[in-house]
Parts: sequence; C-alpha cells; structure tokens
Amino acid sequence: MYRFIPALGALSLLLATQSGLAADVVSDKSIGMDLARDIANETIMACRAEGYHASAVVVDRHGLVRAALRDDAAARFTLEIAERKANMTVMAWSDSGVFRQAREDIRPELNHIDGLIVMEGGIRIVAGGYNIGAVGVSGAPGGDKDAECALKGIEALAERIEFAID
Repeated sequence: MYRFIPALGALSLLLATQSGLAADVVSDKSIGMDLARDIANETIMACRAEGYHASAVVVDRHGLVRAALRDDAAARFTLEIAERKANMTVMAWSDSGVFRQAREDIRPELNHIDGLIVMEGGIRIVAGGYNIGAVGVSGAPGGDKDAECALKGIEALAERIEFAID
C-alpha cells in the first residue's frame, strides 16, 4: 500500500501543473456580422441567378446565427433548414454533404438533435486556416445545388475571406 503514495504524489503534482496551463479567458477567430451578411447575400444572388429561391444562413464557429436571408419567393421553412445545415457543418467541421456521405451510420440519430440536419448544402467558411463559420442553404432543387450556391457566395468574397484574419 505504501508503494502507491509516491505515485499518487507525482500524479497530483502533474494534475496541478496541467490545470495551471488552462486559460482563464479564451479568444477565438470567428466570422463577423458584416462578412456574414455579405456571404449570405452573395449566396442568395448565386441561387437567384440559377432561378432558385433560397435562404442562406451564416453561423459563427459556435453555431450562433450571424446572418440570415430569405429570398422573396423562398418558403419560410428554408430558413430553418439552412440554419440546421450550417450547424451540422460547424459540428462536424466538414461540409455537410461530405459528412453525410461519410457517416450514413449515424445520420438518423443526428437528425433528431435539435438544430442539426444531415443534408447537403452546408459549407465551411475558412479564413487563414481557421474555421470561422459556415453557410447553410436551402431552397434550390436539391442539396447539391444548395451547396453550389454557397460555394459561389463564398468564392465571390474569397479574397476578403482569406485576409479576414490578421
């Protein structure tokens, strides 16, 4: 029994040292309102150019809505679906279509979690190597077309996005 006392002391010291390394204040890189609004707008315009009436929702890296736009003729439910696609993208840190294909095994369970839906149409927003948010789109005739609109919206602002991180 006494053999374990030095080991416990060493373990206690290690744990005390590790907790001293944790930050009391955390800062992170996340998308701002202006960029989010512009990505949502460019995404809607890309869908509109193809004849689709869609909604685009941009969330930050924590899944908080930063911008939400619904095209004039888009169904009201497209806003919720777009947000859920964006949240899925943030949760997986993978475009929602890629995640859907890779994880068919857990898709039914994830679709029951409030705020998530495993469907194509959510795209990551990456700046300077950081995942700063995601855009979700709903309303085009198929998730692949939703994703294309999102990619075009992001591409329209690619230079601004890349240099958004100091």
